[in-house]
Amino acid sequence: MFVCSCFGITEQQVRDHAAAGACTPRQIASASKAGTDCGSCVRRIQGLLGRGGCPRRETVATTVPAAPAVSAVSAVPSAGVAAPLP
Repeated sequence: MFVCSCFGITEQQVRDHAAAGACTPRQIASASKAGTDCGSCVRRIQGLLGRGGCPRRETVATTVPAAPAVSAVSAVPSAGVAAPLP
């Protein structure tokens, strides 16, 4: 059965792309163009992909240390005026 009538993409083609590693509608679109014209097939593609097929992204807090906060006052040097101390 066709999923994307704009580009003639079938359910089996979507499943094949998913088996090859595409796990989001955007990745399916990159591989096949499905969902890039009228967009009416995107929900069907999401349904075919299901949930849990892709590894979850780790949260930013656990992978990237937080940068120190910079005050807008101390970050911008002014002409001859000292920045207030914290």
